[in-house]
Amino acid sequence: MTMTSEWLSVLPKAELHMHIDGSLQAERMLQLAKKNGIDLPYSTVEDVKAAYQFEDLQSFLDLYYLGASVLREEDDFYHLMMDYLVKCREDNIVHTEIMVEPQTYLANGIGFDVFMSGFKRAIADAQSQWGISVLLILSLLKHTTEDECIAVLNMADDYSDDFVALGMASTEIGNPPEKFQRLYELGKGRGYNLQTHSGEEGSADLIWGSLETMQAMRIDHGVRCTDDPQLVEHLKKHQIPLTVCPLSNVRLRVFDKIEDHNIIDLLKEEVLVTVNSDDPAYFGGFLNDNYHALIDAFDLDKTDVLALVKNGFRASYLPESRINEFVNELDGMLGG
Repeated sequence: MTMTSEWLSVLPKAELHMHIDGSLQAERMLQLAKKNGIDLPYSTVEDVKAAYQFEDLQSFLDLYYLGASVLREEDDFYHLMMDYLVKCREDNIVHTEIMVEPQTYLANGIGFDVFMSGFKRAIADAQSQWGISVLLILSLLKHTTEDECIAVLNMADDYSDDFVALGMASTEIGNPPEKFQRLYELGKGRGYNLQTHSGEEGSADLIWGSLETMQAMRIDHGVRCTDDPQLVEHLKKHQIPLTVCPLSNVRLRVFDKIEDHNIIDLLKEEVLVTVNSDDPAYFGGFLNDNYHALIDAFDLDKTDVLALVKNGFRASYLPESRINEFVNELDGMLGG
């Protein structure tokens, strides 16, 4: 491990792109499957991890939804959230913005009252014990219909104080931004911040559509922006954040290897890029693992790492005063 990698561990960090179901570790998956009588095609941790060799986004999603099917009771959701927040403590993540996807649970007959109670209890425990700052993102699924998504948006009204933003995940191809224009107008009317997955498997045109049609203020992934220099300039000029997930992009064949990734080029272009883990249990690493991979692949120094870490706070939904406190604290650590 390089000196920069060791120094990384002491930096306070923010994570902005993490699906809570994607943090379901193999041991917990098997434990909950046994407890809840759910049949899985795996009997050991090694069997589960062997399934992590994904061909594309869809092959990952198939396993992702299968894994989430083991979550049934409030305590299951408590342990899912708490397991991730324990990793936050280990990685010194002091602020995290977590995507919650109700449609995954509603399909199994599990309502907001069950999963939100478990999540909120874990968040309260982590905040009281360790002071971790947590915000939740209402994340809907692009492969479903707009009417289905609007129905879930309406269901979430009783929990609107618990969500800071509206987002979308799942398959980009065949599900363009225009499909969800009304959904995003309704989300904006409710006062949510707006973001969406775009430009991972899809084209730069879909990023433009997300900005213009969905009025997204933050783009999850967005790495295909480099196919369009005008888009890169637009993102830079308006400081529109990209929540980039390096190890995920390699696992899902967006880039063949980490050395091919464009995040450092975008950083040098002064685009507001951030480092995140996406679905860390499935993609080979939590947040610090993503930083370590970039440090090793690009021989990053402390200045580069600090810029990425500061971007994580700048792109967050925290109040400006709190962002400035974190950025000032980080500036004081450059010589550390």
